[in-house]
Amino acid sequence: MGHEPTLSAMKVAILAGGLGSRLAEETHLKPKPMVEVGGKPILWHIMRHYSYYGFRKFAIALGYKGDYIKKYMTDYCMMHSDLTVDMHSGSVKVHNGGSLDWLVELVDTGLHTMTGGRIKRLEPLIGNQTFMLTWGDGVSDIDLRKLLAFHRSHGKLATLTAVHPTARFGHLDLDGDSVVEFSEKPQTREGWINGAFFVLEPEIFDYIDGDGTQWEKEPLERLAMDGQLMAYKHTSFWQCMDTLRDKRLLDSLWDSGKAPWKVWESGPAAERRIREISDNSPNQRSKQTYEVKV
Repeated sequence: MGHEPTLSAMKVAILAGGLGSRLAEETHLKPKPMVEVGGKPILWHIMRHYSYYGFRKFAIALGYKGDYIKKYMTDYCMMHSDLTVDMHSGSVKVHNGGSLDWLVELVDTGLHTMTGGRIKRLEPLIGNQTFMLTWGDGVSDIDLRKLLAFHRSHGKLATLTAVHPTARFGHLDLDGDSVVEFSEKPQTREGWINGAFFVLEPEIFDYIDGDGTQWEKEPLERLAMDGQLMAYKHTSFWQCMDTLRDKRLLDSLWDSGKAPWKVWESGPAAERRIREISDNSPNQRSKQTYEVKV
């Protein structure tokens, strides 16, 4: 089993290299994780979710149009900070790096590399420690502390989050011929699917052969056969963004002011809450920083 880091030191790996072909209206110009929900890339929403629970370090596996994500991260740091620019030398000093205390590592993992291969390429950054993993196209209101506690409780190599799938069609509640309630693409209450939001031990890298390995196939199948895969059942909100219809649904939830995945609040109260979660760590940094490694 890997070294158990504090929340603020634990890496969150995010796969952000897929083509997003079913969102072609958006992804012909940008990678899928950069498709916006409520004016912000869905990748930003995912990272805010993790940071609310005290996670600070992100390793993002890039592929299709990865330069778009690199530019967003570096520009974000610049646009949300005070700068001193030496017009003669071209040097730029960044001051007051904003409210996001994140370390973001951006790794080119190949244009056609499969999901397992992308995870394998992050191994040098992960090292011998427990880490989180999710996809760059899905949001949820999952309590990440409870997920991690569940993983620690069973001692296996891998935990995935099991969710009820979203129904393909809208749901109607009828009273005779009258529609009592209409729900657009609700989550069903039967069956479970892999909703990502993994907690993993570094030994899982041994289950991945190389770039051509699909994480959802051989590695997870072998982990299950070896009795090393556990499921954390999440019965509340979960939604992936596979189609334009999914994006519109997420936009409408955000615009309503009731987005279930917005577990963070706005303003100083949110920042206090974020700090409270990770203040128990003896390795908590004393000042806020925002760093990007490319």
